[in-house]
Formats: sequence, C-alpha cells, structure tokens
Amino acid sequence: MTIVRDVMTKDVKICAPHDSVTAAAKIMRDINCGSVPICEGKKVVGMITDRDIVLDCVAAGKNPGEVHCHDCMTTNVITCSSDTDAHECAKMMADHQIRRIPVVDSGELVGMCAIGDLATINIHVNEAGEALSRISEQQLH
Repeated sequence: MTIVRDVMTKDVKICAPHDSVTAAAKIMRDINCGSVPICEGKKVVGMITDRDIVLDCVAAGKNPGEVHCHDCMTTNVITCSSDTDAHECAKMMADHQIRRIPVVDSGELVGMCAIGDLATINIHVNEAGEALSRISEQQLH
C-alpha cells in the first residue's frame, strides 16, 4: 500500500493571509503550479488558485499588489494526512475537482500531494488519470 507520505512534496511554498496575490502568483510561476496554501504559522487557513486571482482580482480591475490572499482564497480546504492511502487521495481529488491537496498532520502542514505525484506511481496512473479526467470534465460544464 502506498500512502501519501511516500509521494508528497515536503518542501511546500506558502503564503500568509496578508501577503499580496502578486506574491502567490510569483510562487505559482516559480514552482509551476496553480495553487498555494495560505497558512498562519503551519496551520492551513485557505488555498488560493490562479483562477481565484484572475476572477477575483484581475477581472475585477483590482491591483494584485494591493489585494491580499485572504481576499481571494478559499477557506473550506480539503486536506488529507500523510498516512492517507494514495488511492483514497486520488478519489478525494476527483470527488472535489482539485489537483493538489495539503497534507496536514496534528493540525500542521507537512506536505502537498498533487495529481502529478500520484501519476508517478505506476499502480496509480489509472486512478490519477481518472481523477484528472473527472476534474477536467467538471470544469468544462
């Protein structure tokens, strides 16, 4: 059985709630991802996506350097623990139409599991592909 701890990224880049959305966008650019966890200390309080920034800031004509992450972030964050089964993590991604899940142990961020992390394990390629397919399907409607 493969668990999330075996595949997750441990060095997670984060933003604080009062950081600008420009700071979050730069992290997304630098690590080539579409979302960043928003943390107070090591506690996940939200997630911000490139889509959040575009819709809530750019399209609204706001200055990304002046808008804070807490103004655009999602607060109902889906998380898993480091001992979550990788199959279950793939199912969570599909069920919630998300591509990255913060990994939280004892209330603290310890990693991030992305759909690409699951796809690197041969046994999970079909599940990761299915999860991505279901995520993409939902976004088309």
